[in-house]
Amino acid sequence: QVQLVESGGGSVQSGGSLRLSCAASGYTNRRDCMGWLRQAPGKDREGVAHIHNNGFTRYRDSVAGRFIISQDNAKNTLYLQMNSLKPEDTAMYYCAVGVPYGGDGGGCAYNYWGQGTQVTVSS
Repeated sequence: QVQLVESGGGSVQSGGSLRLSCAASGYTNRRDCMGWLRQAPGKDREGVAHIHNNGFTRYRDSVAGRFIISQDNAKNTLYLQMNSLKPEDTAMYYCAVGVPYGGDGGGCAYNYWGQGTQVTVSS
């Protein structure tokens, strides 16, 4: 059974940084993709960034250039380095694993999610 446990959330001021981690277990398909999603109060869950097993990454426009997604396959851990944080980045952040689609440069269809870690950015 796949388990995803996020950590690293917290409260920071605008312009600050946080690094989220996601420890994955029971996840053995190295062809899968992993990513981060977020959900702010009253809003739909949205994709933030994802990474394929070949290292391909994709970011939503609002975080490109500020966030960096990476993974350590030896530790089965996914990371999200968040820099220059803005109040609009405030949300619950979720780690997820899924199946890539669309070939090279395509997306990631998620089928497992973690419980989330809260990120709050104050102005």
